[in-house]
Amino acid sequence: MSLSDSVDRYGRISRFLHWAMAVLILWQFLSAGAHFLLEDTAIDKFLWPSHKPLGFLLFSLMILRTVWAIANLSRRPASLNMAARLGHIALYVLLFLVPALALLRQYGSGRAFEPFGIPLISGFEAEKIEWMVEPGNLLHGLLGWALLVLILGHIFMAFWHRRKGGTENVMPRMWR
Repeated sequence: MSLSDSVDRYGRISRFLHWAMAVLILWQFLSAGAHFLLEDTAIDKFLWPSHKPLGFLLFSLMILRTVWAIANLSRRPASLNMAARLGHIALYVLLFLVPALALLRQYGSGRAFEPFGIPLISGFEAEKIEWMVEPGNLLHGLLGWALLVLILGHIFMAFWHRRKGGTENVMPRMWR
């Protein structure tokens, strides 16, 4: 199995990025769900502190994944149709936009941010920068849940193409 993608299947790097991000995204939704539904419980206290650092890690992996996808664009398996292509573009956009809005909000809040002990945002004493905080407050959660719907649709369609006769089984592209 090659590191790079081919017209038949995704390479090791694309598959690693896909599945690593899938695990992190699952954790993010578990932490967000626990924070929303089980606030101030032991589960929330266990999951929620990891939400921001893992969100930053996802953002970093998304940038890397996008660069890798562009570098492999001519070798990657073709989309089955325009709906699949647009669905993947929407996934990429939301996987970038949701954490970007959170980072913008974090910076505008004036609070420091040190994911995994790495000083990323130093923080400041002045008033909040509202034009940075408000888009995150308004859209981060909403677009996050929209992302979940798209991800569930992505999973459903992958299984649907695996089961439905007359369509290409796309699972082997990313599975083995």
